[in-house]
Amino acid sequence: MSPPLLLLQDIVLTLGGAPLLNGAGFGVSSGERICLVGRNGSGKSTLLRIAAGQLAPDDGTRFLQPGTTVRYLAQEPDLSGFATTLDYVRSGMPPDGPDHRAALLLGELGLTGAEDPATLSGGEARRCALAWALAPEPDLLLLDEPTNHLDMPTIEWLERELLSLSSAMVIISHDRRMLETLSRGVVWLDRGVTRRLDQGFARFESWREEVLEQEERDAHKLDRQIAREEDWMRYGVTARRKRNVRRVGELAALRQARREAVRAPGGVKMQASEDGLSGKLVAVAEDVRKAYGPRTVIDGLDLRVLRGDRLGIVGANGAGKSTLLRLLTGQDRPDTGEIRIGTALSVVTLDQQRRTLDPGRTLADTLTGGGGDMVQVGGEKRHVIGYMKDFLFRPEQARTPVSALSGGERGRLMLACALARPSNLLVLDEPTNDLDLETLDLLQEMLDAYAGTVLLVSHDRDFLDRVATSVLLAEGAGRWVEYAGGYSDMLAQRGGVAPAARGRGETGASPVAQKRSDRGPARKLSYKDQHALDRLPGQIAALETQIGQLRVVLSDGGLYARDPAAFTAGTEKLERAEAELTAAEERWLELEMLRESLGSS
Repeated sequence: MSPPLLLLQDIVLTLGGAPLLNGAGFGVSSGERICLVGRNGSGKSTLLRIAAGQLAPDDGTRFLQPGTTVRYLAQEPDLSGFATTLDYVRSGMPPDGPDHRAALLLGELGLTGAEDPATLSGGEARRCALAWALAPEPDLLLLDEPTNHLDMPTIEWLERELLSLSSAMVIISHDRRMLETLSRGVVWLDRGVTRRLDQGFARFESWREEVLEQEERDAHKLDRQIAREEDWMRYGVTARRKRNVRRVGELAALRQARREAVRAPGGVKMQASEDGLSGKLVAVAEDVRKAYGPRTVIDGLDLRVLRGDRLGIVGANGAGKSTLLRLLTGQDRPDTGEIRIGTALSVVTLDQQRRTLDPGRTLADTLTGGGGDMVQVGGEKRHVIGYMKDFLFRPEQARTPVSALSGGERGRLMLACALARPSNLLVLDEPTNDLDLETLDLLQEMLDAYAGTVLLVSHDRDFLDRVATSVLLAEGAGRWVEYAGGYSDMLAQRGGVAPAARGRGETGASPVAQKRSDRGPARKLSYKDQHALDRLPGQIAALETQIGQLRVVLSDGGLYARDPAAFTAGTEKLERAEAELTAAEERWLELEMLRESLGSS
């Protein structure tokens, strides 16, 4: 391997109490592409700032090959002091560099170069900073969350651009798909130290589990050694003999080693507080149109959101995703068309701008509403410190102001606030921003177990694949098309064509709607179908009642101990009833759509 362009060794940095970095380091050679991963708050951004030379460590060495050009993309780039975006990007170019590349990159990223940096939105500032970092094609790129605030087409463009560069790269990102595409090595920052895997990110998670399992085996061996030493302390030293001071000291050292040899502190514990069931239909849009002045963002939308759906909403920035969320939740009204909102809805919204967080309030006050030390989580009260620990906050952070929290910590705080409230409809607007990979895994598991409905706006392709049951894509000119499945399924149904590559003038039915129309041009319902359509609502209501009664019986914690056979029989009945309910609802929906299509033909 060629000599490293950048080498960090034995980096130590303490912020406040315990060391944040304690012997961390890594090296990057020419052309290498490395991802830096770790939990929120583990020090990834701090270590990258040290690598960029913007922060001096307490101890350790940083070596940069003389003549190496480095560009560092911060999470919150500073564009102040420049008259236009083009001036800012040019400031990063060498004096003899190709001047046209700055303008070319800005154009690729949707900017003209004439914008005033002081007036840019978060997404525009991020795109301008990306152009500044990429324009000189540096020897080494240090990128901290480069996909934050970017829409899907821009993320896919960025992937292609980075793949085309010969620059070495160190990337911090929560976007699994990007890490799998770009990385050829992984540096894992965990409890202040770094470990390296010389394979791509696709291998990382299984390797991490192997490392943690080995730590647990080592800790178990240490536990047994401590037990033997404690046994000697109790029975091997008599009152008439002087204690063996050396061996007592060794026991203390073993106990200290055991305290340090612990697995990474427990994961986030997520469970949404669920309210009662909503109606079968959550939201129905019929020929909906919405425009702002001359710009139409929604034109002729027909959509049904049913209880239990996980609808992913995808589109470029400015396509109208937030407008669509407001329409589907009744916060806004369409210009024309009709939106019917379902019954018994309890809506909880996670806002990507985190406007509901007061920077001046403490973490504990934010969770409790300033009302003492207890948090109302669904139907129970919990102490705020215990609830904080579920989301990886330390007890001493209870009095920390929100303004002092990192981006990832603010994201976890928003989740903690949202999930404490009872709901049967979760509206998640970019929930993955700033969250670490383990927290994303747990959020996905929570959504999988959530009995309600989810409306999800996200640019995270992997997260959409894991969570969404269908994807609603902005095709341009106000046209929205629904695709069954996740993001990869949507691409497959489009023939592998990414959203940004398809022209705005194309027309075509939604694959979901197309599948419905494949039944052929029947002119009326058969007697059998009409009879089933009339009978199914009563059957569905009876099954819902039966399921509710069975759940009440099985919620008795002592039933299994008193009567195991009754518990087993009740569980089997519940499973059968739930399966019958699912089948009945699907049959009713199929017949209802058929009836509506015949009525409009």
